[in-house]
Amino acid sequence: MGAEFIIGIVLLVLVVTIVVKSVVIVPQEWAYIIERLGRYHSIREGGPAILVPFVDRTRERVDLREQVVSFPPQPVITQDNLTVNIDTVVYFKVNDAKAAVYEIANYIAGVEQITTTTLRNVVGGMTLEQTLTSRDRINTALRGELDEATERWGIRVARVEIKAIDPPPSIQNSMEQQMKADREKRAMILTAEGQRESAIRSAEGNKQSQILTAEGAKQAAILAAEAERQSEILRAQGRRAALYLEAQGESKAIEKKFAAIKAGKPTPELLAYEYLQTLPQMAEGEASKLWVVPSDFGKALEGFTRMLGAPGEDGVFRYEPSPDDGTVSRPAEDDGVEDWFDTSSDPEIAKQVAAATAAAQQEVPPVGSDVPPVPGAEAGNGGSGAAPAQLEASREVPGIGAPGAVQGHPNGQEQRG
Repeated sequence: MGAEFIIGIVLLVLVVTIVVKSVVIVPQEWAYIIERLGRYHSIREGGPAILVPFVDRTRERVDLREQVVSFPPQPVITQDNLTVNIDTVVYFKVNDAKAAVYEIANYIAGVEQITTTTLRNVVGGMTLEQTLTSRDRINTALRGELDEATERWGIRVARVEIKAIDPPPSIQNSMEQQMKADREKRAMILTAEGQRESAIRSAEGNKQSQILTAEGAKQAAILAAEAERQSEILRAQGRRAALYLEAQGESKAIEKKFAAIKAGKPTPELLAYEYLQTLPQMAEGEASKLWVVPSDFGKALEGFTRMLGAPGEDGVFRYEPSPDDGTVSRPAEDDGVEDWFDTSSDPEIAKQVAAATAAAQQEVPPVGSDVPPVPGAEAGNGGSGAAPAQLEASREVPGIGAPGAVQGHPNGQEQRG
């Protein structure tokens, strides 16, 4: 019983071993190289595979997915005899598992060596500057060379990338200094451009300011001249009215004084007294430096009496007033002078003042923009194409115009310039 049990157990273990050796599960995207009695037999991919126990065996398990291999930096000498370290990355995929196993012992090492050799051949014909700026060219050349060389190994190179190119430390310092100099150069150029633009803008602003100041001074001078002319005209009109009133007053005074003298019937003694009262007043003038009193004062009075009076029966000259016929002489009244004393404001002048105020309060246009034309300007005004509205309005003021023209006075009467 014991011997049979042991034999059964041995047979069971043998069967389990045979089953385990006969069935192999191959993962997806993998390939198993099967050898029978040491020779290549078949390739099993993705799924279960039945092997002959103790006859078939799995030689190699090959990954059929795209693989990425990063090789350590390789020293490469450029055309201008500078040594640079280049770090590359290779993307490849195994298309033929049998060739990858039997055509080369280690296809990864082979790809690395071919990459290094091809890289040195390509970079050796380029300068350092070309190497730093021609990565696409180097990548294309490497991919073409590697794909052609690894085709017989059953490998397809999909892509080659240069991860880093490190020049010597001295070259790096020189490049950093060059880049620093270039950046400083660009900064100086930009600073100069900014200063130039700022100066141009400042000059434009000063130009615009001076133009506006000149325009303002021009308009102010025109308005001041027009105002001065208006004020002179108004003062002249006021003086004319005042002189007229003074003349009327003097006329009335002379009339009253003459009537009083005539009604009083003065004697030569009274006239002599008045004459003596008048002498000191004649000497009060600033231009009177010397006053001569006649030596024969009586003769002077007699002559004065003869001139004013008539001899009486006793031979004495007495003042005889002219006969009073009852008529009173009065100065003739002037017609058309009532408007001289009108003190109301002229509506035209008020209109000009309002126009000047509106022009002074007009918003100043921004720097660089065109100055808008002033409404009411005439194209032929001095060739400028624009004139202040105040000047145009002032040219229409009554009483101010061309010499010899008859224009209406603000108060109603005519005035000849």
